[in-house]
Amino acid sequence: MPDCVYLASQSPRRRQLLDQIGVRHELLLAEPGEDAEALEAVRGREAPARYVQRVTALKLDAAVARQRARGLPPAPVLCADTTVALGATILGKPEDAEDAGRMLAALSGHTHRVLTAVAVQHGDQRLRALSVSEVCFDALTPAQIAAYVASGEPLGKAGAYAVQGRAQAFIRTMRGSYTGIMGLPLFETAQLLRQAGLPC
Repeated sequence: MPDCVYLASQSPRRRQLLDQIGVRHELLLAEPGEDAEALEAVRGREAPARYVQRVTALKLDAAVARQRARGLPPAPVLCADTTVALGATILGKPEDAEDAGRMLAALSGHTHRVLTAVAVQHGDQRLRALSVSEVCFDALTPAQIAAYVASGEPLGKAGAYAVQGRAQAFIRTMRGSYTGIMGLPLFETAQLLRQAGLPC
């Protein structure tokens, strides 16, 4: 029975969440030459659920290939991807501060979805789950948006905000998985890891 999981993610939040449920993990990060960002490109009018599941599968393919190439001992490999969707529009990571401000203005006063896909591979077994949550932002003033963007927190975050950070002051209501909105839904993740034989 495996006693740890390979986490193919640079996200410190995902590491913290695995620690929270007592899952021992080792990082399995991309090589410098790998273009991990290219995997996140949206294809045409791709639906958000299809997009986030496809990207997660591609990340898992790359991570499993990395595990084999490095000759690492067998253990489950875990990948996840999170996207924010306003209607059918996918809001990924902002390119810069201006893009972050545009995303936050679009989210202001509206309800959006946060979708996190999780995938685990152990040997030939591949397991998948999708967490979908709803978040309603209060109406934000231009000054609030500008101050939040200036904090730097929106950069590198899908939808230009971090639920566990200062953006909590903007959230009127949320429904679904708080940890899923953070980037790794723990209920679904624990289920997948148990199915892969990892005590959790």
